[in-house]
Amino acid sequence: MFYIGIDSGTQSTKAVVLDWESGAIVAHESKAYGLIGGLPAGHLEQDPADWIEAVRFTLSSCLEQLGSRRSEVRGIGVSGQQHGLVVLDQNDDVIRPAKLWCDTSTVEQCDQFAASFGGKDGLIARSGNVILPGYTIPKLLWLKQHEPDHFRRVRSVLLPHDYINFWLTGIKRMEYGDASGTGILNVRTREWDDELIDFVDPSVREMLPELGSSNVVHGTIRPELAAEWGIGNGVIVSAGGGDNMMGAIGTGNVSSGIITASFGTSGTLYGCSDKPIIDPVGEVAAFCDSTDHWLPLVCTMNVTVVTEQVRGWFGWDHSEMERQIASVVPGSEGVSFLPYLNGERTPNLPNGSGVLHGLNPASATPAHLARAAMEGATLGLGYGLQRFAALGLAPSEIRLTGGGSKSGVWRQIAADVFGVPVVSLATAEGAGLGGAIQAAYADGKGGYQDLCDRLVSLDESSRCEPDAGVSSLYQEKLKRQIILTETLKGAELL
Repeated sequence: MFYIGIDSGTQSTKAVVLDWESGAIVAHESKAYGLIGGLPAGHLEQDPADWIEAVRFTLSSCLEQLGSRRSEVRGIGVSGQQHGLVVLDQNDDVIRPAKLWCDTSTVEQCDQFAASFGGKDGLIARSGNVILPGYTIPKLLWLKQHEPDHFRRVRSVLLPHDYINFWLTGIKRMEYGDASGTGILNVRTREWDDELIDFVDPSVREMLPELGSSNVVHGTIRPELAAEWGIGNGVIVSAGGGDNMMGAIGTGNVSSGIITASFGTSGTLYGCSDKPIIDPVGEVAAFCDSTDHWLPLVCTMNVTVVTEQVRGWFGWDHSEMERQIASVVPGSEGVSFLPYLNGERTPNLPNGSGVLHGLNPASATPAHLARAAMEGATLGLGYGLQRFAALGLAPSEIRLTGGGSKSGVWRQIAADVFGVPVVSLATAEGAGLGGAIQAAYADGKGGYQDLCDRLVSLDESSRCEPDAGVSSLYQEKLKRQIILTETLKGAELL
């Protein structure tokens, strides 16, 4: 029997088919898409129709690869980019393009929430989290204030993976994991905060779908889709979740001691906890996960976006960039690259920009700039790991996922920055695999730990151990990066 995982991301949608008996990925497909062009700075949007087209294409292709065995598909699990705002009218038609997690146009709305609820401390006391520009609820307030005609038409508010689940099943529902990234869920109680909702508009209560457990079946595939794809009407769709929540499952991060680091366009660092982890300074997001536990998480908005920018400057392919970076000693001979090209969430710099510091005639080379960029992006996540340690989360191992994890040089930098062993997964599709495993769980195939022990494989050839001397050097470089950031921010230059 087979379970399908769908990973609907910012740049593409990927689908994988998991063979339950062998644990192998037996089919996969992807389809890329882009952002809507021509928008003002800070506005990052996509048409949800692009996601649906990509899901339809990737699922159809995977089923074609299965051939006559497509009838053995038992379940589907969907991972989606977090925080995006999808608004539907009374006919369930999309009203406007979705504002994405990386949209930073809602700084003013976040300030309004903070001013009305006692600032950072007041918001954390209420829900466990500060309301940040990436989150969903300030986007809805922005819609009311900037596009009132659109707001008046809204009857349903969904997150990206909820919208795909709705298209697959005809059912609107929101599970705890992705819901905790809206900004209006009290993560301690897993209940909506009515006062935060009313601050936008009392009508929002009726816009939100049913909220419930991440462990239950969302629904079954719509009959017309089952007929189109030649699969059974009884194929289930699990609750799904945000990409980080599904990535946790797909990397076996379902118990304490394991931390996952995602090196994608953005970067995330997250672990599993059996209780809420509330950061009093608000830098670690106190999210729920998609197994009905909790997922303390740090997000940075600039990882491969930084290295790809530098690679483009010099016209290198990935192997040449790897060679150039390897030619420079750890620390880049004092060159620091503050990697805030897209603004930043941790630290909270929605209007931030990139900064190069420490150049001299010997270090002003393409190779030094490239290594400094890779180190700067990794040190941003290293800062997050320090916050984890302050909250009592001490990893024994960090599992890497995302495009950056394919680089051997980057894996070693990560091990040295984090100070613990790092290892990649045998499959690069952590979130998609997580969706497939969640579907198997929802179909009654076992508990998450047993499922992950059997179905999540590590690539031991990728394992990197930290070098104590280099780790010490990077701790000093991280201190300099923090001082540079705080100094420039204090002078209103970031």
